[in-house]
Amino acid sequence: MGARVGVAGASGYAGGELLRLLANHPDLEIGPLAAGSNAGVRVTAVHPNLIGLADRTFGPTDPAVLGGADLVFMALPHAEAAALATELPAHTKVVDLGAGFRLADPASWAQFYGGEHPGHWTYGLPELPGARERIRAAAQVASPGCYATSSILALAPLLASGLAEPSDIVIVAASGTSGAGRQPAPNLLGSEVMGSVSAYQVGGVHRHTPEIEEALQSVLPQDSDPAAGQQVTISFTPTLAPMPRGILATATARLTARARQGGSTAEITQLLRAAFARAYGGERFVHLLPEGQWPGTGATAGSNAAHLQVTADLHAGRAVAVAAIDNLGKGAAGQALQNANLMLGLPEAAGLTAYGVAP
Repeated sequence: MGARVGVAGASGYAGGELLRLLANHPDLEIGPLAAGSNAGVRVTAVHPNLIGLADRTFGPTDPAVLGGADLVFMALPHAEAAALATELPAHTKVVDLGAGFRLADPASWAQFYGGEHPGHWTYGLPELPGARERIRAAAQVASPGCYATSSILALAPLLASGLAEPSDIVIVAASGTSGAGRQPAPNLLGSEVMGSVSAYQVGGVHRHTPEIEEALQSVLPQDSDPAAGQQVTISFTPTLAPMPRGILATATARLTARARQGGSTAEITQLLRAAFARAYGGERFVHLLPEGQWPGTGATAGSNAAHLQVTADLHAGRAVAVAAIDNLGKGAAGQALQNANLMLGLPEAAGLTAYGVAP
């Protein structure tokens, strides 16, 4: 067998999806499985789809046991993950699926999360410029959030190419209910969710806001001057959609003068598409769809894929980019495994697929 990996938080939705992917990985062995309140429970009692793990039982979140693995995935609330990270052996590689180590700015952490800033790890979105090299060299990687992944992928080529104004960005994104985790809540009951789409945490207060801004700031051209308005500012509105999994993010940004010089709507759209083709042309999991075909969450379900489309809206003077991902795939477990593959020197796509499940 290959490297041995452990999972802390293995009984949650992201943990279960991670186990599903690991069960078919050609080079990884599933080691300790920790599940806090579900310690002592059979894996298939919580994840009945994982029949190949019917003989496995969740254990407690014991750093000594988890530390016996070559790499540990943490699918835990950020406070629990931060505490566990300090107790794992220094030689153990770690991929955190939570928010604890994503933010570089302690002030942003204090504003959006409160308490002491846990620290900042290598940000694990491999498709960003230079990210793969940093991830390969890292012992600790913070995987991005699901909303953040879709939004960043939709906007990064526009900002990196100087085609969109970083200070005028609006994102509206719809997520499936699994994005809220397994904890029971009245607003997530089937009778409340089915047949209804609702907004929440409106007005710039959602915790993915600073994460998106920091990542997009990092892709701006080197000569960008924050004092001249080159500071990334987003207005982010999340919505809850009546579906188990998936995210559809619609991002708009004001076109720069350079972009508007492109001419007609068709000509500017081709300029925008060229920027996406340069950014993602060789990517295994991020796909710019043919012109006129718009992303849908169903096509990415069960995969590590991101489907993108972009066009120019000259009436409003804006670029419109749409991204679809599976929030449990590219938005969580799939991306975490993609990062782990890089950290362990394995083929990046091992155990992953770009093909969704349909219908």
